[in-house]
Amino acid sequence: MCVPRGDVCSSSPGAQDGGNASGTCGTLVGPDVTSNCTSCTGKKNCQTNGCFGGWWCDTATKRCQAPPSGCGPTGAPLDAGAPATGTVTGNGGSLSRLLFAVVGDTRPPSINDTAAYPSTIIDKIYGDIQAFTPRPAFVVSTGDYMFASSFSAESGPQLDKYLAARAKFDGPLFPAMGNHECTGGTTSNCGPGAPDGVTNNFTSFLNKMLGPIGKPDPYYVININATDHSWTAKFVFIAANAWSTAQESWLNTTLAQNTTYTFVIRHESRMANTAPGVKPSEQIMAQHPYTLAIVGHTHTYEHPSGREVIIGNGGAPLTGGKNYGFGVFSQRPDGAIQVDMVDYASGSSDMQFRFAVKPDGSPTP
Repeated sequence: MCVPRGDVCSSSPGAQDGGNASGTCGTLVGPDVTSNCTSCTGKKNCQTNGCFGGWWCDTATKRCQAPPSGCGPTGAPLDAGAPATGTVTGNGGSLSRLLFAVVGDTRPPSINDTAAYPSTIIDKIYGDIQAFTPRPAFVVSTGDYMFASSFSAESGPQLDKYLAARAKFDGPLFPAMGNHECTGGTTSNCGPGAPDGVTNNFTSFLNKMLGPIGKPDPYYVININATDHSWTAKFVFIAANAWSTAQESWLNTTLAQNTTYTFVIRHESRMANTAPGVKPSEQIMAQHPYTLAIVGHTHTYEHPSGREVIIGNGGAPLTGGKNYGFGVFSQRPDGAIQVDMVDYASGSSDMQFRFAVKPDGSPTP
């Protein structure tokens, strides 16, 4: 079956291959490249890539699509400044400067389709982060690591695929919980005593993703301070699909603790307000200072107005015309936090996306 998903690479045709049909664009390969698509099997005028009519093969989904509009965002290799020296563990730590990566939603396109897990993409992303210079001190992820039925046996194997990719990066990973770590529904709410209870997805997430960093609950805080004591930072992980009065009280207390930088990580954006914890957490956040809210859920990356940035392009089926990749958050000498997006195929940063904020979240050049 041929499914057009055009404009996934966001620039001019043939940007990397000189306009010929033998090029590649991320997981997409041109008509003259041998691939794993089989849409044209047994038909006339079949291309080398298994498609026809000039279409390209997406090797991650094994489907054909209209030719991409080039490869990767307009940009250049990212200069993220000096190395971040120090130590960060599951309990936090200290660094000479903040430098971390953010990875978005990673899941197969269909429920319980573990065989179609986007391992090729997420392997490349974590390999790129490991090879990035200077290397980020840790990774934050915005949720949705699976697409499995609530009580099926697929959540564990899918998380194992994610963790195999994550192992390519030798620093700590701090994951947020997504709606797919509950039942998959945006309105779902999991946990002891919650309407959707304790699903296999929820248990697998707690055991496999949070167990290694010693976090018993899907909401938690990581404190990282300057090695020279010039600044403090906290990373506050909200579980909007495991919302409770206990989490509400914890969030209010945690955000009230004074730090130079406060990063709030939650799976759903403020617009996805049917998630149980979005509206109440937004109300609490409005009462306290914070630098940025880092969210996912939408399978793209963008910086809407205000102090929210969406990074959801970690391997889940893409929304819109942007490619897979990862965010890089770096502390500048002036104290501002610069946010960049790195294309996983080209390694270039999207200069049209780049922005920076002061510690209080106000914009700065």
